Amino acid sequence: MTTPFPFTAVVGQDDLRLALLLNAVSPAVGGVLVRGEKGTAKSTAVRALSALLPEVAVVPGCRFSCDPAAPDPGCPDGPHEAGTGTTRPARMVELPVGASEDRLVGALDIERALAEGVKAFEPGLLADAHRGILYVDEVNLLHDHLVDLLLDAAAMGASYVEREGVSVRHAARFLLVGTMNPEEGELRPQLLDRFGLTVEVAASREPDQRVEVVRRRLAHDDDPAAFAARWADEEAAVRERIVAARRLLPQVRLGDGALRQIAATCAAFEVDGMRADIVMARTATALAAWAGRTDVLAEDVRQAALLALPHRRRRNPFDAPGLDEEKLDQTLEEFSGEDDSDPDPDPDGPGGGGGGGQPAPDDAGPQGGDTAARPEAGEGGEPQPSGAGEQSAVRAAEPFRAKVLSVPGIGEGAAGRRSRARTEHGRTTGARRPQGTLTKLHLTATVQAAAPHQRARGRSGPGLVVRRDDLRQATREGREGNLVLFVVDASGSMAARQRMSAVKGAVLSLLLDAYQRRDKVGLVTFRGAAAEVALPPTSSVDAAAARLESLPTGGRTPLAAGLLKAHDVLRVERLRDAARRPLVVVVTDGRATGGPEPVALAGRAARLFAAEGVASVVVDCESGPVRLGLAGQLAAELGGTAVTLDELRADSIAGLVKDVTRRAA
Repeated sequence: MTTPFPFTAVVGQDDLRLALLLNAVSPAVGGVLVRGEKGTAKSTAVRALSALLPEVAVVPGCRFSCDPAAPDPGCPDGPHEAGTGTTRPARMVELPVGASEDRLVGALDIERALAEGVKAFEPGLLADAHRGILYVDEVNLLHDHLVDLLLDAAAMGASYVEREGVSVRHAARFLLVGTMNPEEGELRPQLLDRFGLTVEVAASREPDQRVEVVRRRLAHDDDPAAFAARWADEEAAVRERIVAARRLLPQVRLGDGALRQIAATCAAFEVDGMRADIVMARTATALAAWAGRTDVLAEDVRQAALLALPHRRRRNPFDAPGLDEEKLDQTLEEFSGEDDSDPDPDPDGPGGGGGGGQPAPDDAGPQGGDTAARPEAGEGGEPQPSGAGEQSAVRAAEPFRAKVLSVPGIGEGAAGRRSRARTEHGRTTGARRPQGTLTKLHLTATVQAAAPHQRARGRSGPGLVVRRDDLRQATREGREGNLVLFVVDASGSMAARQRMSAVKGAVLSLLLDAYQRRDKVGLVTFRGAAAEVALPPTSSVDAAAARLESLPTGGRTPLAAGLLKAHDVLRVERLRDAARRPLVVVVTDGRATGGPEPVALAGRAARLFAAEGVASVVVDCESGPVRLGLAGQLAAELGGTAVTLDELRADSIAGLVKDVTRRAA
């Protein structure tokens, strides 16, 4: 058995360690989400926490970790009589990103069902994690169907299994800890809200601290047991402090003044629902107990806000989480009460580093100014001459909810939420003979295939005689994520009539939709004399939004160059991930200038996509009373569909068909 890195030996990361310890003191806080770049000791700290948790008393032989002092009356292994039990260390159960639904919630014990003819339940990871820690590394990459099951269990404190003739309910109360790298995509809002606290971590830029990190890591790797022994006293001290804080917790008084500060803070930052208020109250109480106090002070409320609110405050889709600490201090001071002995917390004191310090939307600066949309050269709607200079970037218009664009047919790509796909995880649609290794047994179909042959096979006992030819593979259908490649016209003709602000708003809306549907995105822009890959395909939709915001305009319209560059990007990406189907979104007015026969050249480039069956949609940005319809012609060459900016809105009455091509029909 490997020796874990000691919790107290982790260098820095004060907010991370505090959030984990508060949950150890009061599991009702609701868990921790740790966000940060790779290599910042996220997983190391989480795995080290389990060694500090007090031992758990359990009923002997119970697979669901029932408490002998108050056993679960509905336990599948019960009923248990209250009495003395045995103790064991608290468990930390890791949920792999690629885990199956059966592994998470449990399922019918197929071996006993086939061999003995009885229905028996085989517990999953939720049962193992009861009264312990459920840890999900890269939680933002977790499949949607597993996220839904986690949400249900976290909300009800129990897991319900209704499948394959099995109906089981068991307790599933656990400390949910997740780690993630935001560059790989964000979490669904529903799961994000289930984490009680959130912490942003980053590697220290202080050379001395980085040296100490390397020194301790190397010492642990050379001799883990000896390194752990050096920190044994510190580990024991923290363990005893956790036990003492747990005992003190019921005696902590949360006064009316502190409650008013909590409610006022949540209202000031416009968080949705009441969960934030409850989590802040529990966190502030745990902070007081951890400090050895029986009264909640204003400093506890402040620290609780910095840990519990950044991921809950109402913000724009691509804003980084964080709190305006000046606004927080003003709110706490305004609603300070007499029973809180620290009405004037020091904003530069301890606890001030947990929220990120991002400016609030109200303080984002004057609207308009130098970055607001403004008239560009060529307001009459004509393309700018080739010598026109580059225009500065304009601000994107307000994003809106976009209509769903999906790729036709059924794919087999990575799990997501956009297009239909055959997946390992999803609703069962039928059964077939396995081709190669059996991965998902369709029990009913297997039994039906074996049943007619039981007499001929000489069955004499309760078990079913099953042969390999009887086995049936379950076929499942779900949703996949696609590669959404944006090809954006940034030429002078797009700057005319102030259209670029609306165009950026539309692309930003589609990026938000891609973020919600777990897509990879890429950005190709063309203007002047060439095209460039502004953002190679990535899972970080935030990066695409940032590149879009700073996109300048001006010059001619090399439409063919943009399409050919996009074709090259797809060719390379197809070699990396052949199963992920692309969706090309061309944002242009359809005009093409520069070089000999630019329109014909663009048409030939477009037909490359049509020949390869690439799904595409053209967002027609042409405006004004006179329209040439060039975007529609481009869509026909691509074999796709053309939509206007107005038709792209989900609430549009134009009735956009969801599938972007109809060639499959």
